[in-house]
Amino acid sequence: MRMMKYPQLDHDLFVENRKRFIQHMSKNAMAIFHSNDMIPMSGDQFFPFKQNPDFFALTGIDQEECALILYPDHPNEKMRTLLFVRKTNEHIAVWEGHKYDKKQAEDVSGIHSIYWMEQFDAMIHALITRADCVYLNGNENYRFDSEVPSRDSRLNKKLMSAYPYHEYKRAQVICKKLSMIKLDQEIALIQKACDITEKGFRRILKFIKPGVFENEIEAELIHEFLLNKSTGHAYTPIIASGASACILHYNENCRPCNDGDVILMDFAAEYANYKSDLTRSVPVNGRYTERQKEVYNAVLDTFKTARSLLVSGTSLQVYQKNMSEFIEHKLIDLKLIDKTDIKNQDPKNPAFKKYFMHGLSHHLGLDVHDLSDMYAPLKPGMVLTCEPGIYIPEEGLGIRIENDIVVTPEGNRDLMANIPIEAEEIEELMSS
Repeated sequence: MRMMKYPQLDHDLFVENRKRFIQHMSKNAMAIFHSNDMIPMSGDQFFPFKQNPDFFALTGIDQEECALILYPDHPNEKMRTLLFVRKTNEHIAVWEGHKYDKKQAEDVSGIHSIYWMEQFDAMIHALITRADCVYLNGNENYRFDSEVPSRDSRLNKKLMSAYPYHEYKRAQVICKKLSMIKLDQEIALIQKACDITEKGFRRILKFIKPGVFENEIEAELIHEFLLNKSTGHAYTPIIASGASACILHYNENCRPCNDGDVILMDFAAEYANYKSDLTRSVPVNGRYTERQKEVYNAVLDTFKTARSLLVSGTSLQVYQKNMSEFIEHKLIDLKLIDKTDIKNQDPKNPAFKKYFMHGLSHHLGLDVHDLSDMYAPLKPGMVLTCEPGIYIPEEGLGIRIENDIVVTPEGNRDLMANIPIEAEEIEELMSS
């Protein structure tokens, strides 16, 4: 059996996701999804493989050079769901390791019609000549920006050139609807990632002290993650001590942690391709100064208020506006801005933006910034981060607090509720 760092998932999850996708398809339509590429890094090495989240959600297949075709209205039942996997051989097995065989691909995906990828072109021709329209996939994440053509985009272009008279539709319109509402199994996988993240945080609380380097903290985290069957960091971790915490995407992670500084750590574990996302800001010497605790508690109050608003029916735009006003009051209390600053502010660049310049929440799932419609009202099953911060470059101090929240019919549930967050609890754990 092909071995992964995580135990094989129940294929019922992928069967259900395919059913959900098919419900939104037009009559006599087919949909095509491709795995991600292996990306070359140098002469004979590749970057670590990360699967296309849409392909994974529909198949559970965690391997390159694969494809999925959905054609629910095909008269032949065996042609309604087809999975194509890379055909292996002795040379590939020796140099790259084991790949899925047909039986294993069936077990993982719950798909019964399995073909080798070399049969893909012939099968496409036989199917597309019957179909009225074709759904093609492509990365439409609002944060995506790349000049490198993906496997999806290359093969879509080839298909549209070969069959120019078909109607083509965007699969991502449907994928977006599915990814925003997580199934119970998916929430459980995100919870597992959060639980592993908790283990990492508790580990480093006992490790951090003056003189420790940021990269040493990162090393402790990946040790704990891999020990607990995580597939690694959910994203490039930010381990930012002192003034570096005011650089939002700082990831050099190479400086010493100095006595008297606060270290902002934005890190999280990935489990079975599902992500978590955590930020904590802790004192290097184990004790916040009076000023540091004042700023920390202002951010914590903002976090608790914002978390309470992440409920069904909420508009993220109204939520962000209301919380911006809350943060204004916190910044006034901290004597960072005053009412005159607010009175004279440019509405396009409000005064609070000097100290809090990013959004409060984003969707989370198979991507850290998951495929989503940021204008859609919140519904049960959505998983979002809650991450306020205050950054004061002139004081060399940056504080951010972040947990992952699932919207429920009753309100919401904090998936990281067990991870220490109160300043006093963090101090106590660091001194124990």
